[in-house]
Amino acid sequence: MEKYIRPFTISNKMLELVSEIMEKIGKLDNFNDLSKTPILRRHNRIRSIHSSLAIEANSLSYDQVNDVINGKLVIGPKKEIIEVKNAYNAYEIMDKMDAYNINDLLKTHGIIMHLIAYDAGKFRFGNEGVFDENGNCVFMAPKPDLVPVLVKNLFKWMKENKDIVHPLILSSVFHYEFVFIHPFSDGNGRMARLWQNIILSKWKKIFEYVPIESQIKNYQEDYYKVIDYCNKSGNSNEFIEFMLNMINNVLTELLENTEKEITYNNSYVAKLLEVMDYNIPMTANEIMTKLNLKSKDSFRENYLNPALESGIIKMTCPDKKTSKNQKYYKD
Repeated sequence: MEKYIRPFTISNKMLELVSEIMEKIGKLDNFNDLSKTPILRRHNRIRSIHSSLAIEANSLSYDQVNDVINGKLVIGPKKEIIEVKNAYNAYEIMDKMDAYNINDLLKTHGIIMHLIAYDAGKFRFGNEGVFDENGNCVFMAPKPDLVPVLVKNLFKWMKENKDIVHPLILSSVFHYEFVFIHPFSDGNGRMARLWQNIILSKWKKIFEYVPIESQIKNYQEDYYKVIDYCNKSGNSNEFIEFMLNMINNVLTELLENTEKEITYNNSYVAKLLEVMDYNIPMTANEIMTKLNLKSKDSFRENYLNPALESGIIKMTCPDKKTSKNQKYYKD
């Protein structure tokens, strides 16, 4: 069982993607790791949680996830509400976790599966497999008695190679290998995605607030297909390239949003952005109340119109600008 890492070969495509990602990280570093955009950081954290859970069939919307995290009453399946609370608690301690410590991995699984899995925080005791719609087994995970040594060897490999293999590639190898080993009876996917973020955040702190999960959710079908392909081909090359693409895509989006917010950092628009959450529509009166403003003319001239012109704030009824049902949201 010593040689358990499935082969991978660093390709030109991987190197190109790593180079592009590094360039974008460099630009984001100029914004002091998003320290100037606390609202954007929080929005990204919620997107990570919502997307990772949605991949696992959690039906709560982004707004509902946001409300659960803010302690508001949400009508929905009890299990799904617990999943949100658990995920939030796990993501909030990312910076305290040692990415190369198995005990921390088990501790985090115990948090993320609290009140959901009877064996939260423990490796599985039974066999696990993936079945198609006809009930045919398309993938059988390693037997449960092999799980502890496989995980131990995976972490040993990471420790030995963290200064040799680029973190972007190493974390993607971990993600695939972890899903392949399938060490827990439940929660393997959300743990793999969270732990890749933890590995990356130890390299660059900005990854605490990079919602890679949102891109995986957008390409969920491809995500599962590439895992299946790698299982059959015996190497993780395709998965590594897939994950590098996901990271590259989300950094492009993050860079655009950060540039928008930084542009208005010292303006009336900045104050407007501070009282609005992403994708949550508000009426003009609601926004004015939060800003403690009374003059509609001043509000529109100094706050709303510049934000609309920049594209950072959008209308829910763009074709009926004077509609009484008009609301505004941060895009």
